[in-house]
Amino acid sequence: MNLHFESTALALQIPSTDGIETHRVLNQARPCVGYNAFTGDVALRELVAGHAPWVIPNAAGLGALVGDEQVQELARLANEHSPQLRTHDRFGNRLDWVEFHPAWHQLMALAFGHGVAGLAWTTREPSGHFARAVLSYLWNQVENGTGCPTGMAYAACAGFAGRPEFALWRDKTLSGVYDPRRLPLPEKTGAVIGYAMTEKQGGSDLRQTQTTANFLGSENGAQIYAVTGHKWFFSVPTSDGFYTLAQTTSGVSCLFVPRFLPDGGLNRVLVQRLKDKCGNRSNASSEVEFNKTWAMLVGEEGRGIREILSHAHLTRLDFAVGSAGLMRQALTLAIGHASTRDGFGRRMADLPMQTNVLADLALESEAAMLSALRIAQATDSMESDDHERLLARVATPIVKYWNCQRAAYFVYEALQVHGGNGFIMENPIARLYRESPLNSIWEGTTNMMCLDVLRALSREKGSRDVFLDEVSRQGTANAAHAAFLSGLRDDLGAGVVEEGNARAVVTRMALALQASEMLKHSPGAVAQRFVESRLGGRHAGIIGTLPTGGDLRDIVARASVTAI
Repeated sequence: MNLHFESTALALQIPSTDGIETHRVLNQARPCVGYNAFTGDVALRELVAGHAPWVIPNAAGLGALVGDEQVQELARLANEHSPQLRTHDRFGNRLDWVEFHPAWHQLMALAFGHGVAGLAWTTREPSGHFARAVLSYLWNQVENGTGCPTGMAYAACAGFAGRPEFALWRDKTLSGVYDPRRLPLPEKTGAVIGYAMTEKQGGSDLRQTQTTANFLGSENGAQIYAVTGHKWFFSVPTSDGFYTLAQTTSGVSCLFVPRFLPDGGLNRVLVQRLKDKCGNRSNASSEVEFNKTWAMLVGEEGRGIREILSHAHLTRLDFAVGSAGLMRQALTLAIGHASTRDGFGRRMADLPMQTNVLADLALESEAAMLSALRIAQATDSMESDDHERLLARVATPIVKYWNCQRAAYFVYEALQVHGGNGFIMENPIARLYRESPLNSIWEGTTNMMCLDVLRALSREKGSRDVFLDEVSRQGTANAAHAAFLSGLRDDLGAGVVEEGNARAVVTRMALALQASEMLKHSPGAVAQRFVESRLGGRHAGIIGTLPTGGDLRDIVARASVTAI
């Protein structure tokens, strides 16, 4: 049978989609913007008002930046556009320079301009380290990559202090001006300082340093060396100067490497490659070669590790504070999400299990903040009060260990509040999730911090008694708390703890300190909730396992920086 087809095919009748919506966007959480992370944070605001009220205007100004939509966009851009290494220019000349997105430079200018790097050294008011820690806590709610150079600048001034050959370096570092130009120090309005300690073969064991330094002579009061070697982690490679370690005839020594020579020529700082990091994407970390690189001795020959450890107290404090700030930002995002999105016919924040999670996160965040700022207070009095000196010595690694350890799990739970949206990189909680493990590695891993606590207990006479006195000053909240402290006394014995038990013991020390701070500063019901859950044995470290009660909503409301 023959079929006949018309020369003109039948047109398919497809309806036009012009003007028809395929879907409507409903029930999405609102962006967490337009709030002040200082004035809206009741626990922080009350603590600062009682201890350093003079910093409130500065803190309020910085707190407004945390909730500013444009500043949040700078943080997103700085992390989306990774730094790029430029080893040579187009003519073949060595550059050894890193190009950052403009957002990085804008964030750095904001941080340095608000005193995040230098307030502790520039203020004439009391409690400078505490006040500076408050600013760092707030800044770590803005963007964490820039928290690395601000923390290093803060610590660097400990090495410059009292040494005339570093007077200009100190002045430029504390100028409050961020100057990204690649110029010799005298031509700059501000300086950024980096550190280069770690080597491939040694890791945290700085005694294994293989880089060498040969003495060249004296110039303008400084002892000059030629440094040769490789550093595995070279932070913020665009810095104007770097602390490093090298073997001299007297042993491991601390040296300072300027980017430019005194005559204005480039120093031999040869950047090999940038690290492709899991998180901390806005910040550049690199490897570097020193090849007869010009350097100045810092302190005494052969005592470089001791010199660097004097700086490390401040960087470890800053990481304890920084992780607390990161946790606070994750909490703010979680409460903001759950308070503006519905699920199963109710506001998510009102679902009983979600309320429990948010309240538990709020307790953890407040305790982290209070314990970090307590060691900042102790740091202010290290030279005048032996109790505070010993407390700072033993408690700094404790709080650095615990806050940094808990941050990763804390952010994981805050991410779960967001569901699938939280795992998308457009969402700021995803950036925090990638960032959260890093502080537990920088400036000493978890094991290193626990070992440092053991060293403090065994070598610093009286540190055990000072710590136990500190955590007992507020009394006990209940029988479980009393039993916990009694057990801790037994754990510490005469100040000697078996290394294999270090994590368990240091964890209990951290919880005891946090409980003491909560009892001192938090409302009675809030402190009681913390003590019962963390020290009473029912919590097991799992967020969202608080006994139910009507006060959980009040705890969430207290922690909200905006109206729920």
